[in-house]
Amino acid sequence: MKKLLVAPALLLVAAPAVAQEYHPRETFAPLDLSQGVNRYRSSNGLPGPDYWQNHADYAIRATLDTKAKALRGSERITYTNNSPDTLRIIWLHVEQNLYKAESRGYLANGGPVRGTTGGAMIDSAAIGIGKGESQPVTPTINDTRMQIVLPAPLKPGESATIEIAWHFTIPGTFGGRMAWGTSRDGEIYDLAQWYPRVAVYDDIRGWDPLPYLSQEFYSEYGDFDYWLTVPSDMIVAGSGELMNPKDVLTPTQIDRLDKARRSDKTVTIRSPQEIDDPASRPKRDGTLTWHFRMENTRDVAWTASSKFAWDAARINLPDGKSALAQSVYPAESAGPDRWGRSTEYVKDAVERFSAKWYPYPWPNAINVAGPATGMEYPGIVFDGIDDKGKMLFWITAHEIGHGWFPMIVGFDERRHAWMDEGFNTFIDVYESDEFNHGEYAPKRDGEYAPGGGNPVDEILPILADKDAPPIMSRADTVIEKYRHPVTYFKTALGLVLLREQILGPKRFDHAFRRFADAWAFKHPKPDDFFRAMASDAGEDLDYYWRGWFLNNWQMDLAATRIAYVDNDPTKGALVTVEARDKLIIPATLRVTFADGSTKDVRLPAETWIRQAATAVPVGGTSKVVKAEIDPDHKLPDKDRKNNVVTG
Repeated sequence: MKKLLVAPALLLVAAPAVAQEYHPRETFAPLDLSQGVNRYRSSNGLPGPDYWQNHADYAIRATLDTKAKALRGSERITYTNNSPDTLRIIWLHVEQNLYKAESRGYLANGGPVRGTTGGAMIDSAAIGIGKGESQPVTPTINDTRMQIVLPAPLKPGESATIEIAWHFTIPGTFGGRMAWGTSRDGEIYDLAQWYPRVAVYDDIRGWDPLPYLSQEFYSEYGDFDYWLTVPSDMIVAGSGELMNPKDVLTPTQIDRLDKARRSDKTVTIRSPQEIDDPASRPKRDGTLTWHFRMENTRDVAWTASSKFAWDAARINLPDGKSALAQSVYPAESAGPDRWGRSTEYVKDAVERFSAKWYPYPWPNAINVAGPATGMEYPGIVFDGIDDKGKMLFWITAHEIGHGWFPMIVGFDERRHAWMDEGFNTFIDVYESDEFNHGEYAPKRDGEYAPGGGNPVDEILPILADKDAPPIMSRADTVIEKYRHPVTYFKTALGLVLLREQILGPKRFDHAFRRFADAWAFKHPKPDDFFRAMASDAGEDLDYYWRGWFLNNWQMDLAATRIAYVDNDPTKGALVTVEARDKLIIPATLRVTFADGSTKDVRLPAETWIRQAATAVPVGGTSKVVKAEIDPDHKLPDKDRKNNVVTG
């Protein structure tokens, strides 16, 4: 009833009009998401009853030529059209073309070319539809994309077989995400983006073959078998499971791996002292072929070197399952404060992420010390030869965490890098807090809070920067100055605030886990996440999505006045709180009374849904000597000087 909407006590202390940036109808306006709801994607943010996804299986054979610094290979792709559409073309990625001098990626970087190669050379291509015979085709190559016009329509439910032969020169350390380089004692080859792969065809854009600008990927899921022929003195580590250990390992190494699968302590497979021992390889001349298999993955990558030490330990997964944590690194990286702890870090991260968010699905998780530093692929990550201590832990946990986002939950990191890097930085926060009783805590993406500064203070310069892009900006438009502060740090902090200040861990964790489980090995979009969190948590979060993710708004809450019912402290006090800028986040108001007692009052977002200033009944029977908003310093308030009012 109307009389219940306006409490008489509030009429006695009507808040003064406030001239400011805050306007309730702007912050709390309805948010019309860009992606419609249909039978493919439901209103609750989860896959709909008719959700579909195409599928690509790969059989790849490649040979590493260490003298020419080249890789030559062939592949057979079985591509299944699960969509309701008839396809007449297929797009593939040929990401090695990034290294051509005229590539879009080099031009987009706006600076000098770091180094070039001839890109991917396609030696032959053929395609067959259904059970029909393969026919040679001449692909059309445009930058890092390759289009194949089908000889016949690929109807819903049908499969096409694509056969491609190719070769390329492996880039040196200028390759960035994949490269070959030299450690102190010898060469290391980190091979990624190494085979033509089918682009995603989805229900949002159809074919989505954005050119590769060195801004990561959007890939289809499938099963991979791949065979790698390398010099016999090399150790190879690759995504998935090694299928022929007896062909490429010594009996001693096989026994040690079996021991590692039963051990929670790190077990040496090949020690630094054994690297140059001929007995550590089945043969020292010629070549060996390593066969790996990985199922239900969006990619595979691998590394090879004759100078690798190797260790491993068991990963304990939910429901009694297990996997193997592994590390390969040159002798110069060994040591108890260096890569000697890498497998410990991998094991701990995978176990905690599996227990907290979603069980790790693959047989191995591998950390590599090599030239392609700080980059992730399913089941394997590339880190730095010189990494050590807390930085090695932070980088390892972060890169391994990408196994969840975007390797399990298949975000389109090409367009929405914040869902890839920000989600992963978010789960890093808790891993750093929990590992070995906080040995390396806190981490709030250490580049932005060196020395463990308060993250809500560290973000303030970004929120105040009129040129800083919103989180939801297209990834390719975010320049390097803002890429980490916005894409990684602001996104992660936004999720921390959502979990700890808005929803609470119980509601957040349930919604977040349900989202991850529903979209595992699928392709969620930003709107799916926004809908899933709001629906499961039972909260209208439009104001928060708009302020933190769609805009770069600032927050300024203030406590401005203390008053009393009928001017009598024994009848209870009222504290006026104001919103002076556009961003709203629920807050705590802590009141201290003259009798020494304190009281915390939780202020929901609706405190400011109709007006900028609200008089909050705080009770009490004695005078209020102090009232403070956000007393525990949990919110990114740009002006903390106005957070306190005294009486």
